[in-house]
Amino acid sequence: MLKGDVRQAWRDINYAGDTLTGHRLDIFLPKTGKSPYPVIVCIAGSAFFSNNSKDRAFTIGRPMLKEGFAIVAVNHRSSHEAIFPAQINDIKGVVRFLRANALTYELDTTFIGITGDSSGGHLSAMMGTTNGVYTFTMGQKTLNIEGNIGGNIAMSSRIDAVVDWYGPTDFQKMDSCGSRMHHDASDSPESTLIGGPIQENDGLCALANPITYVDNNDPPFLVLHGDADPLVPHCQSEFLHEALDSFEVENEFITVPGGGHGDGMWLEKYIDLMVTFFNNEKEKKISK
Repeated sequence: MLKGDVRQAWRDINYAGDTLTGHRLDIFLPKTGKSPYPVIVCIAGSAFFSNNSKDRAFTIGRPMLKEGFAIVAVNHRSSHEAIFPAQINDIKGVVRFLRANALTYELDTTFIGITGDSSGGHLSAMMGTTNGVYTFTMGQKTLNIEGNIGGNIAMSSRIDAVVDWYGPTDFQKMDSCGSRMHHDASDSPESTLIGGPIQENDGLCALANPITYVDNNDPPFLVLHGDADPLVPHCQSEFLHEALDSFEVENEFITVPGGGHGDGMWLEKYIDLMVTFFNNEKEKKISK
């Protein structure tokens, strides 16, 4: 059954050409607007532990349907299935898949925005800061950030705008700036993601941090974070904002008074900020 604002939907498309649940996505076309439709990719947070959160990812992006955007709600592999950079490889594979199949799904991939919350915010921010990054070396460690999930290597994985809802950005500083969760623990979400305790793996942590890759080629960002977030402390978005500012990347950082880890964040006025941001960035892209 189609959801109220949806004209057409495709469910459980495997973007990698395999059978993994973590490599499925849903595409929803709006009832408003004109085909082909600009795109918003949505990633739900799960502390990187879920490989099947695309239903909640749709909820994050649903307000954009009324604005004439296609919503692409995605899964990625969990950190129990594969460690970093598997997750960012997956999302880059998603974007290449969308560009390769734009005609089939009525997508205007000249504008692709991305949004997510918590770990989904982290991956959204990573997508923005790694635009054009294929491999990256930190110390003695080199990782393939682009990957080859699903192939379509001739297609770009670049995105045009990011809305990051309270995503972690600097793993090794999470405990020191106010988290009630013990992120330095060997079984924390971040340690599990990189395959070892974060404080014992400086290079891997740096490679998994969105702020590592910030440069002046990054797309515009809207970052929202509650100042009472007990799990991903507010400082994490401050670090990202400061890094983006240092390279003069267009960005707006919104502190939500009393906002927790989701609680108090999804108010209409903050959702409206996301809607306005994506609309404005789409119009800017079209006018170029």
